[in-house]
Amino acid sequence: MPLALADRVALVTGASRGIGYALALALARAGAHVVAVARTVGGLEELDDAIKAAGGSATLTPLDMRDYPGLYRLATALNERYGRLDILVGNAAIGGIPSPLGHIEPKAWDDTMAVNVTANWHLIRAMDPLLKRSDAGRAVFMTSGIVATARAYWAPYSVSKAALDLLVRTYAAEVSSTPVRVNLFNPGPTRTRMRAMAMPGENPMTLPAPDEVAAKIVDLCVPSWSETGKLYDFRAGKLQEFMPPA
Repeated sequence: MPLALADRVALVTGASRGIGYALALALARAGAHVVAVARTVGGLEELDDAIKAAGGSATLTPLDMRDYPGLYRLATALNERYGRLDILVGNAAIGGIPSPLGHIEPKAWDDTMAVNVTANWHLIRAMDPLLKRSDAGRAVFMTSGIVATARAYWAPYSVSKAALDLLVRTYAAEVSSTPVRVNLFNPGPTRTRMRAMAMPGENPMTLPAPDEVAAKIVDLCVPSWSETGKLYDFRAGKLQEFMPPA
């Protein structure tokens, strides 16, 4: 039986650990060639070893998401090598440290917005032509349930994720008449280092592992996936409609 993502090209940001690592490995196991983007070279090399052991293939791309020209260079390289991009997963994010609004350092605010929002805009801008050259382009961006809660002390992260949601919703609307399908994915609390740093008193073994979450994200990346402009909530196990326009 052919693999679900055989001969597909998939780009995953934040691929050196956590959900991004698990997803890159899951996509490779499903047959995709994975372009793995992250700052941590060691983590990327561990990922490459795991993908090769699973019989898959990857291209390692050490890149800081704040290196916006680097994203465009990557798009140029993908165009020259493949002429298209089949799957784009915007996973990289900064969680930050809880702090009252008045105590947040401007650099911490700017860095969070740069990675969680602006980098994803550049990513869309750079990769959109390549996704449109695929016969079934799929884009998934990671959001958070914190968007709906306005939780105290988490302003940079929650505001950035709210902005990302609207960015992705806008992109989904703009490409709705093309073969590109664009969705948000909310993993909920997951057993990752970012979660452990945010909630140090929490028992991580009560949370789903990244590979459990990754398996569901793969479903949103296959050519047969037809939904677009939706949010998949992992904990609820279902798609949710975006709020209708005013």
